[in-house]
Amino acid sequence: MEEVRLKTTTDEEKANPLNQVGLTEHLSLLRAKLFHKAKTEPKFRFYSMYGHVMKMETLESAWRRVRANKGKPGVDRISFADIEKREGGVHELLTNIQKSLKERTYRSDPVRRVYIPKQDGRKRPLGIPTIKDRVVQMAVLLIIEPIFEADFMDSSYGFRPGRSAHDAVAAIRSHLKEGKRTVYDADLKGYFDTIPHDNLMKAVERRIADRSVLKLLRIWLKSTIVDIDDNGKPKWYRSQVGTPQGGVISPLLANIYLHHFENYFHSLTGRGKKIAASIVRYADDFVILMQEPMNDMIHHVEHLLETRFKLKINREKTKWVDLRKAGSTLDFLGFSFRYERGIHYKGYQCLSIFPSKKSVKNLKLNIHEQLSRKNSHKHLWQIASQLNRMLGGWDNYFKVSFRDKAYREVNEYLRLKLWKFETSKSQRKKKLPEGVTWNSYLKRRGVNFLSYV
Repeated sequence: MEEVRLKTTTDEEKANPLNQVGLTEHLSLLRAKLFHKAKTEPKFRFYSMYGHVMKMETLESAWRRVRANKGKPGVDRISFADIEKREGGVHELLTNIQKSLKERTYRSDPVRRVYIPKQDGRKRPLGIPTIKDRVVQMAVLLIIEPIFEADFMDSSYGFRPGRSAHDAVAAIRSHLKEGKRTVYDADLKGYFDTIPHDNLMKAVERRIADRSVLKLLRIWLKSTIVDIDDNGKPKWYRSQVGTPQGGVISPLLANIYLHHFENYFHSLTGRGKKIAASIVRYADDFVILMQEPMNDMIHHVEHLLETRFKLKINREKTKWVDLRKAGSTLDFLGFSFRYERGIHYKGYQCLSIFPSKKSVKNLKLNIHEQLSRKNSHKHLWQIASQLNRMLGGWDNYFKVSFRDKAYREVNEYLRLKLWKFETSKSQRKKKLPEGVTWNSYLKRRGVNFLSYV
């Protein structure tokens, strides 16, 4: 079995994680200076940041970022197209935002709460700010992100420039090769919705001293939430804890809070010495890898999270995985990690990384949804374009792993569902032209199957 090759961030990208496309040269230089200042002076508190936030250059860059992310309208139901079509357009929006920031009259709109169905039947709550608020949040993000990026550790990967899930997977593989095959797989219950505001702001204030910027962050944390109940009636309430998923600034704030947890973790495991345990974190998901179970240390970690950080550990999903045992599998970020017997040497255990069963199941559910009766009125070529986009994204994520078995399973399922989709449209038996196979028929109509060659 060959060793899996992960597409990770290059050394050049790691050296310049803040050098991103779409920013002006002046703004890129400012971010680089802030990063360097924060890196060289770990205890320095930054002030006079608000002026950079309300510059038109920053607001224009923020608009381009928010526009590229697309997204649905907030409570005002104003879309990007609406803003661009109306008189004054984007320039008027940014001018009004800048004026409200300068005159200190800016107030955030309520956040529209929506629920995204999960494959297990539950729903994930998301908060959708208005486009105006998204632009201001992005402007603040562009200015303060470099400061905290200088502090963040190499063990965190989620929602960070120049880092990806593939980097986190590569880090886990590296720790496993070091012999750390006993894994504590943690799950925080409703992390984004349970972060205590006071503790979070104290963490932010360790670096940011500008009261105007801090006030903006408090405004967004305390924003009114508009929730729609089962009867379609709106329910209004003010947030007391948490930073809603969906907000532009939320991922950075979530990383800031758990960064300090990582600090404590490294102090427990002996920073500067031979570390007996390693952590890999992607947003609120993290694993701790050890050579042997360190129950006392893990107990201390759990106590720390639930008392000092006031977070909740989901005991039902948090578990131990011992990859030294045959058949044991660790699932993380949609990938499965398992040691299997080598092909050429029976006594050699080879690490296999492949799409998890849950990832395959979720993809098949999405295929089923696309080919359900509600879409039976569509032509196959219309369905094919939607399927190809979905399969292309899945392939782009998992092509760094051993995927042949998973891809074969998905392709067989797709062929079956497509056959049922085509034959269900007519009572007559489906007949293919002479000499045409089902695979070639689907290919002619634009269906692209997953390829692991």
